[in-house]
Amino acid sequence: MEVLRVQRVASESKDASIPAMFVRSETEQPGITTVQGVNLEVPVIDFSNPNEEKVLREVYEASKDWGMFQIVNHEIPSQLISNLQGVGKEFFELPQEEKEVYAKIEGSESLEGYGTKLSKEMNGKKGWVDHLFHVIWPPSSINYRFWPKNPPSYREVNEEYSKHLRGVVEKLMKSMSIGLGLEENELKEYAGGDDMIHLLKINYYPPCPCPDLVLGVPQHTDMSYITILVPNEVQGLQAFRDGHWYDVKYVPNALVIHIGDQMEILSNGKYKAVLHRTTVKENETRMSWPVFIEPKGEHVVGPHPKLVNEDNPPKYKTKKYKDYAYCKLNKIPQ
Repeated sequence: MEVLRVQRVASESKDASIPAMFVRSETEQPGITTVQGVNLEVPVIDFSNPNEEKVLREVYEASKDWGMFQIVNHEIPSQLISNLQGVGKEFFELPQEEKEVYAKIEGSESLEGYGTKLSKEMNGKKGWVDHLFHVIWPPSSINYRFWPKNPPSYREVNEEYSKHLRGVVEKLMKSMSIGLGLEENELKEYAGGDDMIHLLKINYYPPCPCPDLVLGVPQHTDMSYITILVPNEVQGLQAFRDGHWYDVKYVPNALVIHIGDQMEILSNGKYKAVLHRTTVKENETRMSWPVFIEPKGEHVVGPHPKLVNEDNPPKYKTKKYKDYAYCKLNKIPQ
């Protein structure tokens, strides 16, 4: 049975009509629920600042008060990021049957592969997005079956990006650890150390005749510890702040950092997972490249023991990550 892909729906949607399955209720439609004309200026942190105390403080405060921030001067070469975007775009421009070779395996618990539907959709509504998931680190967890062979440089570019990204993860984890009053390596070690999975997702949001009625991805928090995202220049990321939805200001050459559910749990609520969603455009294709830094499925996540005491009891259950993910994707209360 042929799977319906949003890219195909988009190419066949004419004269401002789209299938009803994509039209959101009025309480979700971005045309109604977005604060217009205001870009949310989330904290921008200069990662190259020689004043390490300042960087530490900024990462801590942004993780606590915002759940998201952007980092600049992160030492990932801009040409490498361009190459990452280039090979991803080329993959999504391949003929449909070539992309389907990498389709998610039906019935698999893994998210890896090319697909459209991700989590259980409430009210049968669908997001205006296709995606490709695959692990880029550690090597023992990589399944190259889901890495496109076309364009030919895809693997080389993604491996190079993965190498640079690990330095960013290391610095973020150290900063967040110290911010919580832990030793610099304690947070990372408790989170799974060098076994933490780096799961890349490429989001492809084709143009939509009715962008005010649909969402690329509906509101959610990420399941990860942290998410490190490369956007393209097309505006689309929104965050929920003070009871309203805002467009997040695009900062060229910045990496967008989201605090995810596992970090909120691990920090016993000190750091906050950010509620966010994505919108689409009428005449432009939006793409993004988030990498989810997450534990292995069997890894048990709960509040760090040093952050729990009589005055500050655990606010979250301790459970295997795979059990957490299953409940989240199937909309089962944790």
